Amino acid sequence: MLFFPDFDLAVYEQPRIEHVAAAALAADPRSVTMAVNPRSAGGPHDFSSEGDYWWPDPQNPAAPYVQRDGLSNPDNFVAHRRLMLDMARDAGALAAAWKVTREERYANAAVQHLLAWFVHPDTRMSPHLLYAQAIKGRSTGRSIGVIDTLHLAEVALAVEALRGSAALTPAADAALTGWFRDYLHWMRTHPYGVEESKALNNHGTCWTLQAACFARLVGDEAVLAECRRRLKEEHLPNQMATDGSFPLELRRTKPYGYAIFNLDVMTALAVVLSTPDENLMTWSLPDGRSLAKGVAWLAPYLADKSRWVREVKRHQQTPAGAIRTEDPIAADVMYWDEWPVRQPCLLFGALATGDELWLATWKRLEPDPQVEEVRRNFPIREPVLWVSGQ
Repeated sequence: MLFFPDFDLAVYEQPRIEHVAAAALAADPRSVTMAVNPRSAGGPHDFSSEGDYWWPDPQNPAAPYVQRDGLSNPDNFVAHRRLMLDMARDAGALAAAWKVTREERYANAAVQHLLAWFVHPDTRMSPHLLYAQAIKGRSTGRSIGVIDTLHLAEVALAVEALRGSAALTPAADAALTGWFRDYLHWMRTHPYGVEESKALNNHGTCWTLQAACFARLVGDEAVLAECRRRLKEEHLPNQMATDGSFPLELRRTKPYGYAIFNLDVMTALAVVLSTPDENLMTWSLPDGRSLAKGVAWLAPYLADKSRWVREVKRHQQTPAGAIRTEDPIAADVMYWDEWPVRQPCLLFGALATGDELWLATWKRLEPDPQVEEVRRNFPIREPVLWVSGQ
C-alpha cells in the first residue's frame, strides 16, 4: 500500500489511541467468569449468549421463542458479549498504543487483560463456543454463535503486535498462542464451526476473518492459504453482485448496517491475507468484481446516507450474472441513525487505490462509537494493528 506517502496512519491515530488507551489503563481486566447465564447449559468458563432476534411467543409465553428478524430482544443474556467487547476494546487500544509509542506501560496493561481472559485458570474462557446464540426452548447453542467471537480477530493481531515488548514474555506468548491455536482447531473441526464456515453471507465471511487472524498469529500457513482460496473462490463470487453490492445483506431488515458490516469484514480479510506479491483489495474476478469495487459501490452512501433510501433498491444476481432489480430499499428497522461510523473499508480501500474522497470520509466519521449495537458490529477499531508499514 504505497498511496498517500504524506499520510502516516500511526501519527494520525496516535492522539485518539492514547486517549482510549488511557481509559484502558485504568480498567480492571475482565473475564468470562464475571457473569453467569442461568439458562446456559455450560459452565462458568464457557462463553454464553442468546439469539438476538428471538422473543417469547405472545400467544404462549411458555412455548419456545419465536423469531423477529432485525429486532433485538433486550431481555436476552448478553453479559459475556459485553465483557468480551470491553476486553477486546481495551486490549486492542493498549496494544495499538504500545505499537505507536513503544511505552511499556501500555504493553504491561494489555498483557494483563489478555492473560485474565485467555490464560489464568480461575478466569479463562474455554476455547470453544458450544453455548453461543442459544434459543430458549429450541437450542443450547448454534453454529451461528461462532460470529460472537469476531472481535477476537483484532485481539489476535494485538498479541502479534505486542511481540517485542518486555511484557509479552515467551511464556505468556506461548500460552496466548496456545489458546488461539486450540480455538482455531475447534472452529475447523466441530460441527458448529464447520457449518458456520459454509454460510453464504456475513457469517461465512466472519468465520474466515477469524480463521485468518488466528492462523497468522499461530503461524499456520496452510490455513492462511485456505482462507485466501475462500476469499477468491467463495466469498467474492458467492456474495458480491456485479455492481459491488451484497444482495443477501440487502434483503435483511437492516440492509444498510449489514452491507457496511460485511464489507468491513471482507476488506479486513483482504488486508490480513494480502502478500507483497498480491494485493487482495484490488484483486478481481474475471468479471471485474473486487473489494475495491465494493468500496466504490458503498462509499457514496457512507458519505451521504440520505442517498441510500432514494437510490438503492433490493436486487439479486441471477445465475447468468445479471442483476434483477426489485423493491426500493428502506431504512434499517433499528439503529438507522447510528450508522455510519469510521468504517475501515473506507481506509483500506483508500490505501489500496489512492482514492482521496474515501480517506476524507473516513477521517470525518466517528472513530469510537458508544452505542452497544454499533460497537458489536464494528470489529476493526484499531487499524494500525491491521495495516503493515503504517
